[in-house]
Amino acid sequence: MTNNIKYTNAPDDVETALDEAVVVADMLPSPAELVRKSAKEKITIAIDRDSLDLFKKYAKKHDAKYQTMINDVVGAYANKFLRR
Repeated sequence: MTNNIKYTNAPDDVETALDEAVVVADMLPSPAELVRKSAKEKITIAIDRDSLDLFKKYAKKHDAKYQTMINDVVGAYANKFLRR
């Protein structure tokens, strides 16, 4: 993509920055990559109240689901320490 735009009435540093800017490749994942679908199995588990409260508080603050967060933590642990 080549634009031959000449910026006018801009401060020199802004004009220089715009003239020297480079296009970077799109590094965002596609929508399909953002939607993770994996087989789930419902279980019953007892979790310390303090830990559960922390997950719920953090999830609420970040508009997330606490169960998904717990699942991600368990998955990360399993991949790092149990999958060999």
